[in-house]
Amino acid sequence: MSTRSIAKRDFLDVRRARLVWGPVVLYTLFMLLFFWGQSSAENPDFYAIVWSLLGLGGALVIPLIALVAAYLSVAGERESGSIKFTLSAPVKRSSVIFGKLISRTAIVVAGILVAFVVGTVAGIVLVPDMTFEWGDYLVFIAVTLLYALAYVSVAVGISAATGSRSRAIGGSIGFFFLFNLVWNFLPVQPTEMLRFLLEQLGRDPDNYQNLLEFVFSISPTGAYLNSTKLFMSDEFLELVGTAGRTADPFYIQGWFMLVILAFWVVAPLAVGFWRFNNAQLG
Repeated sequence: MSTRSIAKRDFLDVRRARLVWGPVVLYTLFMLLFFWGQSSAENPDFYAIVWSLLGLGGALVIPLIALVAAYLSVAGERESGSIKFTLSAPVKRSSVIFGKLISRTAIVVAGILVAFVVGTVAGIVLVPDMTFEWGDYLVFIAVTLLYALAYVSVAVGISAATGSRSRAIGGSIGFFFLFNLVWNFLPVQPTEMLRFLLEQLGRDPDNYQNLLEFVFSISPTGAYLNSTKLFMSDEFLELVGTAGRTADPFYIQGWFMLVILAFWVVAPLAVGFWRFNNAQLG
């Protein structure tokens, strides 16, 4: 059995799961809500909608879509024992991991693209006076899909590294809580703790702002939020106070956020494969 066969079988098994498509419906509703909110504006702002989709919609809902779709991809079969039947085909364990990654990514990407199609059509109808910046919009969609892929990889990695459903869901919730809510949104986020420490040491704030920005961007959500320099207008970023500078070091520039997201695609999958490849499956 090949990677392609596993991916195809897994895709057919989970494509109709309500638990998978529920968050996709939620993201679609967010898009409709944000476009509807601009329908009564005197001067509808395209970038304001993208900003809302990036923050409240993307940063919170996209991880849920990916984690829900993939957290049981391997752990579910390990707990039920069906993984032994799969591996008796014979098939390499690496094919199981990559097959699951491909199938779950396909499901998540399909769902997100459906949401974008529905939301975009609604936006054109509801806000006919708004000018769509199609080039920037397509870049935003591409970065969103990369962000979703990173979280799918995290979920598959966690699932491959654990041997039960409870551990897989616990690991996924823990990752979401730490690297999404705590890291980027709560008052106890690492950047604020580091800021407090540096202030107590009497450091000049101008000397560590770039460091704080980088620490914020280490998480997949932080990198996604700071990728705005790739597709948002300079005028809008200046308005919200997040405009970049030509003198910014490379590690906080927009393109480097893609490198961080790529890291989150590769690293969790590598750890999960290492654990799965050395596991005694009975």
